[in-house]
Amino acid sequence: MKLLHLDSSAFNDNSATRELSSAVVAHWRALHPDLEVEYRDLDREPIPHLTGQSLAKANEAEAADAERTLQQFLAADVVVIGVPMYNFSVPSTLKAWIDRVAVAGRTFRYTENGPVGLAGGKRVIIASVRGGLYTGSPIDFQEPYLRHVLEFMGVQDIEFVRAEGIAYSPQHRVDALAQAHESIKQIAPVAAAA
Repeated sequence: MKLLHLDSSAFNDNSATRELSSAVVAHWRALHPDLEVEYRDLDREPIPHLTGQSLAKANEAEAADAERTLQQFLAADVVVIGVPMYNFSVPSTLKAWIDRVAVAGRTFRYTENGPVGLAGGKRVIIASVRGGLYTGSPIDFQEPYLRHVLEFMGVQDIEFVRAEGIAYSPQHRVDALAQAHESIKQIAPVAAAA
């Protein structure tokens, strides 16, 4: 089984999303000792944002990295993504990654009946951290966006591990992270093993 682990937080040592995404991966390693993990830090190793030059594949090194990025995603049985909420949405580094994996003819295609996802059969677990409380709010553009783009590519097995309100106080941060860590223990391996 292959797991792709992505982090997108601009914070390093003090990142709550990095803490949670690492805990999710550790949980999977405990369940599957033969797990192959591939890691990419989108802050330290950012993917260039799409430009006309990118789409034209004018830069061979960038085009090769884009193909490697897409292949990592396609090969993964499980994808774990650490995603902080920045300005009500996702970090631009994660959006750049999404732009490299949401590729017509590779992860989705258009038909006369509408789009069809081609990247199904994998599980995605998102470690989501927010300074405030946003779940179910009309100004939550993070979770609905991620769910939509993944479903558009055919991924139906999507789970969120959340820590919210961490900016309210040091105690809120401790409590929210403790609750999120507890929820990680409840993640069942069955869907990914299929």
